[in-house]
Amino acid sequence: MIEIRIHGRGGQGAVIASEVLASAFFQEGKFVQAFPAFGVERRGAPVTAFTRVDDQPIRIRNFIYEPDHIIVLDPTLIESTQVDSGLKENGWIIINTDRPPKNFPHFSRFRVATVDANRIAVEYKLGSPTAPIVNTAILGAFSRITGMVSMDSVIEAMKEFVPSNKAGNAAAIKEAYERAKA
Repeated sequence: MIEIRIHGRGGQGAVIASEVLASAFFQEGKFVQAFPAFGVERRGAPVTAFTRVDDQPIRIRNFIYEPDHIIVLDPTLIESTQVDSGLKENGWIIINTDRPPKNFPHFSRFRVATVDANRIAVEYKLGSPTAPIVNTAILGAFSRITGMVSMDSVIEAMKEFVPSNKAGNAAAIKEAYERAKA
């Protein structure tokens, strides 16, 4: 079983990202689970979402404490939250930032990838310039970096969960796929 934990803030699309990712894996014949965990439901509050993927039915229903991979939608969470808590050895941390992976030496035990999902989201009018919605872009980076799910499956899954600007979201997925750095 592969377990993925997504860290973000309310309004960035962490919950939808977990659902889109699960749907993309489901389209590729996997069993999946996606669910959120959050306290105060307000824009800007920390949100954690989870996705599980397996070749057989998933029976467990608890939070993910030892993820195989982590996605960070808001890099400021790195300073206030231990986002790498429980991350398995050789796990990927995919961070939305304009900084290169080498700028995160405190994650040296893991593999780090970065993509400027904020810039991409703003370019394709996903959210607003002051509050970009980065979830679909970061999934494009996840697809490329891990190779676990195809970009085409992510794009198809996005169409199911994203209510508007599907063309912009598809373009953001493709651009983040191309621009992700490891």
